[in-house]
Amino acid sequence: MKFLRLGFKREIALPMLALMFASMVNMGLVLARIVYTGNVKYGFLAWNLFLAWLPLVFALLASEEFQNRGRHTWSFRSLAAAWLLFFPNAPYIFTDLTHLTTHFYNHFWIDMVLIVSCAFTGLVIGFVSLYLMQTVVRRMWGALISWVFVFGIAGLSSFGIYVGRFLRFNSWDVIVRPVRLYHGIGKWAADPFSHPTGYAFPALFATFLFTSYLMLYALTHLQPADLPESLDGAKLGQA
Repeated sequence: MKFLRLGFKREIALPMLALMFASMVNMGLVLARIVYTGNVKYGFLAWNLFLAWLPLVFALLASEEFQNRGRHTWSFRSLAAAWLLFFPNAPYIFTDLTHLTTHFYNHFWIDMVLIVSCAFTGLVIGFVSLYLMQTVVRRMWGALISWVFVFGIAGLSSFGIYVGRFLRFNSWDVIVRPVRLYHGIGKWAADPFSHPTGYAFPALFATFLFTSYLMLYALTHLQPADLPESLDGAKLGQA
């Protein structure tokens, strides 16, 4: 399978293994909750985590297409568009915390940890795909534009999450229900300040996405510090 071949290239193999392991652990936790409670209420987390993997699939394919054939192909543009369309599904799982706000019950803390675990996994999956696409943009237009790209994606995806959570549309509604999606967004655009959520949520979530990605980017680019001479292994071995 092409996705697996691309995913297990040397430079991305370790993150892929970690994300697959985390996803399997989360799926196991969801299944355990269903078996223990006899309630499939949180089975949607499995579906949402599956959707979170789609942008990584499209990013890997788009990156490979860019390396082999460049940016001026319909296949690259189509894959990049599909990545953009499905990227909001990765961080969307954080909004599933709303299911905990209806009432306080015995499994509240367990369910909170379960949702946050799935959400964090989805977020990192999305960030890996964003890094791949940022790398493509950096090769095309340079480092500065690549960060402008990241900032823009944070804003667009946050609005997409708002459309999904509050207007109740899905990524595939662009194809399946384009007219209804157009009218739904048009109604919001006619008076976006009618309710604070309409502008505050996308702005705050965009800030969250951008700062989280920036921190993760910084962490993954840490350079190992040189040990002082007094702590050098050879010196210690002679002590």
